[in-house]
Amino acid sequence: MNKIVQTGLILSMIFLSTNTFCQTIALGSNKIKEDKKTAKTYLDLMINLENTNLNYGNLNNALADYKKPVKGIQAGLSFQAGITSWFSLVPELYFMRKGGSLTANNPLSTRESTLHINTLEIPVLARFHLGKFYLNAGPSIAYALSGNKKIDNQTTKLSFQNSSDGFKRFDAGIQFGGGIEFPLKQSRIALDIRYNYGLTNITYNEEIYNRALMVSVHFSKAWKTNPLARK
Repeated sequence: MNKIVQTGLILSMIFLSTNTFCQTIALGSNKIKEDKKTAKTYLDLMINLENTNLNYGNLNNALADYKKPVKGIQAGLSFQAGITSWFSLVPELYFMRKGGSLTANNPLSTRESTLHINTLEIPVLARFHLGKFYLNAGPSIAYALSGNKKIDNQTTKLSFQNSSDGFKRFDAGIQFGGGIEFPLKQSRIALDIRYNYGLTNITYNEEIYNRALMVSVHFSKAWKTNPLARK
């Protein structure tokens, strides 16, 4: 219960911080001539391979030498809404396959195991532009659609019920990172590097948290109009 309350407080602080940033930007943006000084708006289609892993809470240090990342896939949409010359709001919606692997003879089991979880992820990021570079961070929520666990050569489906081997559907975390944009005449190419840090325990009887390093390449055309831009 304490961890749930702590997670709620952390997420509340993140949302409040984002809201404060937006209000500050709104007050200062009246002094900006927007046409040429507003960050552009883009809608990106993302299809990328990602590196995902798991954190095992109190047992993580003991399992560190046995952990292996697994390749995941990320596919969906990213919308950069330019608000001022140096700030954008970036909501995203995508499918992501997360998980991790443990080699044999680890402190938990003598057998090798691999966990895969298929999720629908919705982050909302504050993006700060520094010339061609940018930094972004914000909260993210995910819903587990399905999953499986492979032990040696036997694969079983995950249970999403409150049981000794059950997993939770909902996950919350934060994403942070940065990128670089290469503007073209009517479009752009962007390289985005981001870390997904899970805050909530995704199991009922153990302690497991999602972790992911996401490297994305975006190619998109600029939108002609942006209703969120400050005028």
